[in-house]
Amino acid sequence: MISGMSEGWLDSLMGLAARAHARRQYHILLRSVKTAVRTQEHVLREKIERNADSAFGQEHGFSRIRSYADFASQVPVRRYDELAPWVDRVMAGDERALLGSGQRVLMFAMTSGSTDQPKYVPVTAAFLREYRRGWNAFGFKAFLDHPDAFMRPILQVVSPMDEHRTAQGVPCGSISGLLAGTHGRVVRRFYVTPLESGAIGDAESRYYTIMRFAVPRDVGWIVTASPATPIKLARTASMHAESLIRDVHDGTLRPPGDIPKDLHHTLSAQLTPDPTTARRLSAIVERNGELLPRDYWKLAFLANWTGGTLGLHLRDFPRYFGDAPVRDIGLLATEGRVSIPLDDGTPAGVLDVGGAFFEFIDAEADACDPAAVHRCHELVMEQEYRVVLTTSAGFYRYDLGDRVRVRGNLGEAPIVEFLHRGAHVSSVTGEKLTEWQATTAFDRACQAARIEVTEFVLAPVWADPPYYRLHLDRNFASVNQFACLLDEEMSRLNVEYGSKRSSGRLGPIVVNRLPDGFFARLDDERRQRRSAPSSSPQGSRALRLIVNEQYKHQYLYTKPGDDACLPLCAERQPHSEVKLVSQKTV
Repeated sequence: MISGMSEGWLDSLMGLAARAHARRQYHILLRSVKTAVRTQEHVLREKIERNADSAFGQEHGFSRIRSYADFASQVPVRRYDELAPWVDRVMAGDERALLGSGQRVLMFAMTSGSTDQPKYVPVTAAFLREYRRGWNAFGFKAFLDHPDAFMRPILQVVSPMDEHRTAQGVPCGSISGLLAGTHGRVVRRFYVTPLESGAIGDAESRYYTIMRFAVPRDVGWIVTASPATPIKLARTASMHAESLIRDVHDGTLRPPGDIPKDLHHTLSAQLTPDPTTARRLSAIVERNGELLPRDYWKLAFLANWTGGTLGLHLRDFPRYFGDAPVRDIGLLATEGRVSIPLDDGTPAGVLDVGGAFFEFIDAEADACDPAAVHRCHELVMEQEYRVVLTTSAGFYRYDLGDRVRVRGNLGEAPIVEFLHRGAHVSSVTGEKLTEWQATTAFDRACQAARIEVTEFVLAPVWADPPYYRLHLDRNFASVNQFACLLDEEMSRLNVEYGSKRSSGRLGPIVVNRLPDGFFARLDDERRQRRSAPSSSPQGSRALRLIVNEQYKHQYLYTKPGDDACLPLCAERQPHSEVKLVSQKTV
């Protein structure tokens, strides 16, 4: 009894200290955005000085940079493919290619690239501090707005930081795994899911295991990237309610699929029988006929992406989580954090001016045009821009590819809302599928199937779960098998698409059979419309010919409903019945 009271008093004191710390940190954030210009100048100077003696720094004259104007004139804006040669050198063991003396790579964070290779981001101690600082700022404000979440268990889903290693033995994987693994012991005890659960290969068993640990706890909030993930977790627990309740009662772990024996032993050792909670869960099922989080947790809030097409998932949240509010986690990429949302119900957030150094390019402009590049205090309300990052990972003037719209200001810092990635990128569950990946996967599937098809359209469809519809205007045998081949090739080319497919957050591809020659006729009609005469000077024959020649067939549509212009003739098979030929590459 005394021990229990002591622990209760300790938690109360920790709660008071945590609230006070959160208020202090939030005021630090407010001061940084109030003087965003000065803050950004300090951030840029710090990053230039840290890596001035790197090969990149020497080649770009970092030692001669005295101002932003110097920086902008000496360092060009680059995409990842242009930065990749330096990253490759770092991965090969030459850390000084991008990083200054004293900098060490802790891991390479992986994310989907625009081609067949993932992007690798060197994670240093300084970059990790920036990343954690952004998360802390987000969490402190969320806790202040939702005090019921203080000192309560947290359900966070993370991926392993060690999916594979470089030739030098450096881990490559998810930065979320590194962040979770480096929490202090006091903080770590509030996370309900063991880190080891991320290593479970079978998706359904992984989700089951996460919920086996989480359901019996008084979870206060859930934090994930994609909003599809908490829905998948809730459905998994409800689908296996009987087995889950029995495991809670017995203190066991009996997932629906296989788990390696040593991993199963490690996880099982952390469980104990809990008949009381099992009876409570059984009563919920008996009363409601199902087992849903809204009935066994009192959630203070959920945290996940809500912008772009990902917001479509929020329609299903009330069914599973009741009226729990949702806070966007901000525009957060593997390459760095951009925004910190300060309110529920909006994807807009204030620029994280204390983390990276930011520049913005007019949405449709060329990065080579100096007049199109702006600093954070130069942005115009409601205008759209592309985000350019300079971080402690050695990425200088890096074109992130994300587009944002300015929604307001806080102090000298803009409040920005994520719109989408690039021009032809689709991401209904966070897969960030590019048109290059779609066309390359299609070409490889054609080669494997030994068929010749030149035109197609791939479009996301909002369903349960979302999936991609493949529109074809040519008939051939085994179109469903071809869809499976395309699914496999897209999983090979895009690690995040493969992850979403293997976990069931994305359904398999479905074929819609269009009339023969449909796309040739459609494209011809569109060319004719684009080259139609105009009464303005721009309607000249020369310009019409240029416009006509510049017309390109769009192979990837980016938002659900974009393919409403195409007739839905015959989906060859309900998408829920289509199976992958193999998932060995996922």
